[in-house]
Amino acid sequence: MYRLLTKSILALTLFGAYLGSNFAQTTYQTPPKAIADLVNAPSTPSVVFSKNGNWMMLIERAGNPSIEDLSQPELRIAGLRINPATSGPSRTGSVENLKIKMTKGGEEVQIKGLPTNSKMNGFSLSRDDNYVAFTQTEANGISLWVIDIATFEARKLTENILNEIVGGSFAWTPDNQILIKAVNPVRGEIPKAPLAPAGPIIQETSGNAAPSRTYQDLLTNPHDEALFAYFMSSQLMMVNLDGTKKPIGPVGMIKSMDLSPDGSHLIVETVKKPFSYLVPANRFPYDVEIWTKAGQKVKTLAQIPLDENRPTGFDATVAGPRNINWRADQPATLYWVEAQDGGDPKVEIAEREIIYTLKAPFTGVKQKLASTPYRFGGIAWSDDNFAILSESWSKTRMDRKSVINPSNAGQSPKVIIDRSSDDIYNDPGNPVYTVNKFGQRVLLRKGDLVYMTSEGGSPDGSMPYLSAFDTKNKTENILWRSQAPYYERVVKVLDEDASEFITLKESTDLQPNYWLINTKKRIAPLQVTNFAHPYESIKGIKKQLVTYKRKDGLSLSAVVYTPAGYDATKDGTLPVLMWAYPREYKSAEIAAQVRGSKYAFTRLSWGSPIYWVTRGYAIMDQTEMPIVGEGEEEPNDYFIEQLVANAEAAIDQIVGMGIGDRMRIGVGGHSYGAFMTANLLSHTNLFAAGIARSGAYNRTLTPFGFQYEQRTYWEAPEVYFNMSPFSYAHKVETPILLIHGEADNNSGTFPIQSERYYNALKGHGVTARLVFLPHESHGYAAKESILHTLWEMDTWLEKFVKNKNQLDSKK
Repeated sequence: MYRLLTKSILALTLFGAYLGSNFAQTTYQTPPKAIADLVNAPSTPSVVFSKNGNWMMLIERAGNPSIEDLSQPELRIAGLRINPATSGPSRTGSVENLKIKMTKGGEEVQIKGLPTNSKMNGFSLSRDDNYVAFTQTEANGISLWVIDIATFEARKLTENILNEIVGGSFAWTPDNQILIKAVNPVRGEIPKAPLAPAGPIIQETSGNAAPSRTYQDLLTNPHDEALFAYFMSSQLMMVNLDGTKKPIGPVGMIKSMDLSPDGSHLIVETVKKPFSYLVPANRFPYDVEIWTKAGQKVKTLAQIPLDENRPTGFDATVAGPRNINWRADQPATLYWVEAQDGGDPKVEIAEREIIYTLKAPFTGVKQKLASTPYRFGGIAWSDDNFAILSESWSKTRMDRKSVINPSNAGQSPKVIIDRSSDDIYNDPGNPVYTVNKFGQRVLLRKGDLVYMTSEGGSPDGSMPYLSAFDTKNKTENILWRSQAPYYERVVKVLDEDASEFITLKESTDLQPNYWLINTKKRIAPLQVTNFAHPYESIKGIKKQLVTYKRKDGLSLSAVVYTPAGYDATKDGTLPVLMWAYPREYKSAEIAAQVRGSKYAFTRLSWGSPIYWVTRGYAIMDQTEMPIVGEGEEEPNDYFIEQLVANAEAAIDQIVGMGIGDRMRIGVGGHSYGAFMTANLLSHTNLFAAGIARSGAYNRTLTPFGFQYEQRTYWEAPEVYFNMSPFSYAHKVETPILLIHGEADNNSGTFPIQSERYYNALKGHGVTARLVFLPHESHGYAAKESILHTLWEMDTWLEKFVKNKNQLDSKK
């Protein structure tokens, strides 16, 4: 048998008789009805707009899959998670229904002929807006479907032949054909595992430094290699709207394909050997070839080697060509970037990156377009005289944008934005795009003016806006801005001068809906959709954005929720659940900025702490936990002391408001928030209990960096030791609940992190509970897993936080 990981471990392992009979079970449990009803509330449709904005497609997503769905056979190799029955990913959400909504007339039409047992995904509009293609995942494969917008009918175009192991599986041509990546029709039977190995598994290094992150699901033996090659084997095909198809080019381990704007050529990336047991598939060697539309190879543009020996640091990259793409403003012109520092950020060099171009027929010599002193971040194209070049530097949080003239490589880039990526108060936002004659997204601009949408960060919270940014003078003219008490943002601009657009408007109790606005005609905004409020039971809760100061004067903020009808002066203090996720900053001024909006709709996700407002708790959500290292200082050198100061300030704030009971405050978080929780319990006795989901607790298991820490363990061993809750397990005196998906493949948060930390806590007599969720990854998906997680959290909070006083009186 090939290596299908279908094992199920005991999900709900019981540790310690002290928890009592309420915990004496091993089956999935359901939280109280108030919480379960919110989890089971219908989801609000998401939206895809037509290119001209005349209509929108309402996408109704399916609910959470069952644990039975999640337990289907899964192949975990080369950093991928594959459903071997479908030749597609094993862990994706799906869509169960589609409707078309006219943005101006308001008519809503149900799409007819959708597949039964719909598991739709990958929606893509044809370049003329007349059709929508999508994939349907069935029991034994993935098929291609198309919707005719003229008739609002869907029909199946292909059998279950698409290959979605990596990358996209289809793309529209300008003449309404569809290029697909199909399973190799003659790949044969799946390779069978040998009864006995052919020999030992050997890895060898030649002495070159090869630092690597802690990847999961890697290849481990020759059989894994054979499986990877089998599932990657693909054949490109061109499909007509009548369902006829023909093969394009040779079979290969095709990683991706990308049509030129005029549809005449393809960029095809094909994986090749040698494979690696150290890095995932996206770092395997591959060739980049240019093909004609008919499948004839024109040129091998690059041969990218195995990427095992990348330098350390988050600004490190590969040495050869990368980001190979088509210019959106040209029929068939390539552009790409090449690092001049060997990919090593520690190399001091003025011209760190060079961007090159090459026009069809690709027989000439590559031409230099521009260069950057930092890492290339992409190009937003307009025409041959105007484009915006982005670059960044992770270490300093630098974000820079410059105007370049593609027709004149000798003209120096003109910097128009130079800011910290963390600075939300001075962020002019992102460009608005329109569609050009090739059906490609290009900048919406008038001369030197580029239209932008910004989150509109301010000391009062986010107030999004639409602006005309003058690239010549580096000034912005705000054309429209969200107004209190709403949180409203532009999602689709409909005309060339940005006077007509669609917004998504919401408030604390107002379900987000789409509105049509015309600032030129000055007519009243028109509501386009009327989605119902999904959470009637929490309509009356109170939400407030609060600001306060840390003991060193740094301003902090949090969003506080209290139960409906609660009055601190009459009802007294409440138990509190504080939820947070720490972030590192290079500037105290920027760390102090207020993030989020007090007017945003109270949206619940599976991992939200807000559920407990229905159980009589005050919730302190998005509690800022900044860790600041100014200039050359590294934030993590001060992690523990600043983390504790953040927590003390937050507690003082909620208690000082007369809302929180200082003795009944629980703290929790997910991932890095779980890491934070364990550290707070290691170094303080501020909290009644902690909840840590899917965290990392021993930083020596992530020795080549983590989060924003770019130093290795060997460069800063004391930082790795001091930041590891595992190092201080003997100091924990507060009950802690650990929850982890047993199939977590997130780099750094492997399940062994929780297992080893729990054992350390247990060995020192700490009150702790470890829950492994079968088949779950870093985020939890199955309805049973989500409901049980919430039950675990509720039971823990009720016992150790809400009823802490009774618990203490029994001691």
